[in-house]
Amino acid sequence: MTMARFAGRFAGKVLVVTGAAQGIGRAVALRAAGEGGKVLFVDRADFVAEVAAEAGTDDVDAFNADLETHEGAAAAMQFAAERFGGIDILINNVGGAIRMRPYAEFEPQQIDAEIRRSLMPTLYCCHAVLPYLFARGGGTIVNVSSNATRGIHRVPYSAAKGGVNAITQSLAMELAESNIRVVATAPGGTEAPLRRIPRNTAGDTEAEKAWMAEVVEQVKQSSFMRRYGTIDEQVAPILFLASDEASYITGSILPVAGGDLG
Repeated sequence: MTMARFAGRFAGKVLVVTGAAQGIGRAVALRAAGEGGKVLFVDRADFVAEVAAEAGTDDVDAFNADLETHEGAAAAMQFAAERFGGIDILINNVGGAIRMRPYAEFEPQQIDAEIRRSLMPTLYCCHAVLPYLFARGGGTIVNVSSNATRGIHRVPYSAAKGGVNAITQSLAMELAESNIRVVATAPGGTEAPLRRIPRNTAGDTEAEKAWMAEVVEQVKQSSFMRRYGTIDEQVAPILFLASDEASYITGSILPVAGGDLG
């Protein structure tokens, strides 16, 4: 399936994509721009501007923000609205397990860090974008959750993504009368290029490397297809749900994990 089939799918739409410097978020933002959208690439990594430049169009911009704070989320939404005249679609992609270890081995501050990383950016961005969606008369929020609400060595991350699922369903019910859809995908393990900023900047211990190997094996064995997905296999359903093609879908969480429902 070529991208040409979807040329212009987001024409006239303004999208904010968070976590747009690397991985799934980067690919989502670039493809949305290629399909005619005006896209704000948001990330706390400075090189997000380099990524936005890859789109090769003046209809994109980049914004640095720490979305683990409400101030960062609010600043990003305000910038997008001022730059492009409003917001139609928010894709919440920030998150990712920092450490892999049995729950008994987590330290309290590590538990807190996982929740800040993988729950709070979605919670804050959903709140910060609402005035702009109300002003538009409707819109769409796509949350990138995870099928790892069931999985080993990631209990705090699992809890955070369970929270993302709850946000999706509750907010969808609350906002339907305002013509705002709220949906999510739940990716499974995904093959991605080496991260320019590692998930755990402190580095993994030898024990954590061994626990990570156990996670990889569990993820593959839990998938009917016995493999990781590709970036493209994650991007396609995210952008489908963001598009008008999914206009009668809200409150749904779509597993994209080779059969593993999480």
